[in-house]
Amino acid sequence: MPGCRTERALRRENANLRRLLAVSSAMAELLDDGEIMCRAAAAAEALTSCTAVAAPAGDGHAAVRSPDGRVPEPGPVARPTEFGGADGRVSAEAGAPWATAYPLCARDRPVGHLVVHCAHEPSREDLAVLRILVQQTGLALTTAQLRRRERTAAKERGRAGGSPGVTNEQLAAVVLDLQRRREAHERLAGAVAAETGEAGIAAEVHRLTGMPVAVEDAFGGLRAWAGPGRPENPPRTVRRRRTALLDEACRSPRPVRDRDRLVAVARPRDEVLGVLALVDPDGRAGEYETFVLQHGALMLTVELSHQRNLVETELRLRRDLVDDLLAGTDAVGARARAEALGHDLASPHRVLVLSWPAEDAEEGLVRAVEHATRAALGATVLLARRPDGVVLVAPEPEEPNGRCPWEELHRAVVDRVRGDGGAIGVGAVCRDPAGLARSYQEARRALTVRLGSGRPSGVTRYEDLGIYRVLTVDGDDREVRGYVREWLGSLLDYDTTSGSELVRTVWQYLEQGGNYDATARALVIHRSTLRYRLRRIREISGHDLGAVDTRLNLHVATRAWHLLHGVV
Repeated sequence: MPGCRTERALRRENANLRRLLAVSSAMAELLDDGEIMCRAAAAAEALTSCTAVAAPAGDGHAAVRSPDGRVPEPGPVARPTEFGGADGRVSAEAGAPWATAYPLCARDRPVGHLVVHCAHEPSREDLAVLRILVQQTGLALTTAQLRRRERTAAKERGRAGGSPGVTNEQLAAVVLDLQRRREAHERLAGAVAAETGEAGIAAEVHRLTGMPVAVEDAFGGLRAWAGPGRPENPPRTVRRRRTALLDEACRSPRPVRDRDRLVAVARPRDEVLGVLALVDPDGRAGEYETFVLQHGALMLTVELSHQRNLVETELRLRRDLVDDLLAGTDAVGARARAEALGHDLASPHRVLVLSWPAEDAEEGLVRAVEHATRAALGATVLLARRPDGVVLVAPEPEEPNGRCPWEELHRAVVDRVRGDGGAIGVGAVCRDPAGLARSYQEARRALTVRLGSGRPSGVTRYEDLGIYRVLTVDGDDREVRGYVREWLGSLLDYDTTSGSELVRTVWQYLEQGGNYDATARALVIHRSTLRYRLRRIREISGHDLGAVDTRLNLHVATRAWHLLHGVV
């Protein structure tokens, strides 16, 4: 089943995130650049469908291993050094048509590349894992470089005859710095493992640096804040300036300065998912704070990637469930799948199909419908996008004060999209998931009638179709229109030329069961005016309103005319 495949994919993605955290911890303990890079290559092969080789800078070229592990003869297989600090596609053997060189940087200096190749274009999940792994490797290389530098400096000071006290103090400072970095890594990884979200990561970065921390989305919206000075109404950055900032941050191997802030991006692939920022108006952030921010951005990448995959997986599961319900599925399995998604199918439900003008973007309409259902119905729905429109599987709501919830839903959607030309077809209520396939067909028929009427904007319920449900087959209403013309043609022509309302009059007269007083009240006219109109109806149409068969056919024809033209 489709749902099972997506659940397996989600479990695999969660396992890969845990493994990435473990790899990051292991690499943080290493001092040798070559060992770190080899560990990264091994992780790339273990966590993705790709094969990889670590290529130190200055080699001139790096051979990409073939799928069977064989290293080809030297040649123009890959020249990753030509790309500098940017990702770049490289040539590969015929057996590996896809290959990319990812730069590995320690601080600002490229130290090599992770050259990855695959027999096919990797999946989005594999590309995300590779991007996070490269970021982890860069942090590990930076940490190793700093540790080696401090050790070398301490040895040189000792050989230069520095006092033992000063040397010991310097060594103690190096040890303390390394301990702080290790603690920062463990606490930030723990925040991700504890599933505290971006707020938990921001809180840890604040505790580690003592500076206010902001988590923003790619557009500058504030998602989380830790520390003092949280802005009540944070201003949005001008779009052009925001784009330039993100471009600079994506190119830089280290956080970049943005006025009074130090900024790092969470970017598992080419798309920026979020921004982690230290508020540092006085420029106090040093190497340690930069390390914490950079490592925090890496953990934010893991967290936001996980959240994105959860959302995408749930959307796929909901869409698959809706597709199965509309096609017809067993009730027990459907209830279990819906319960796993937090939706109760045990209560009565209907299917709705919404169609809106083509100029409205599909994704914008879906978001508008999602918001409108919560506002108008006060309940969650199962939603899917299909060729005939947005389809909702919605619980049957209460109707307080006689108001129609589907009319309220229509108004709520209209408030959220451009124009009011949308239509909603509502299927009959069903008390078992097995009946939703029938409700879907009914909703489609109701929508077809609505769109073909003289007033297509609005709501039509299947129950309101009346005799029209019998007279239409697969949405084809040509016979119905011919029937209406046969019985009401002369009256329709007269109304068109004279501006009168004879068809509406005969419709209300038959709807009121031939009661003069009720008909006059419905039409807001005097009884004498009604008598005159009924006499004109007999004269123009030639129909005897007293004959039973005639009354029946006229009533059916006027009902169909009412639906076709949306007359109130």
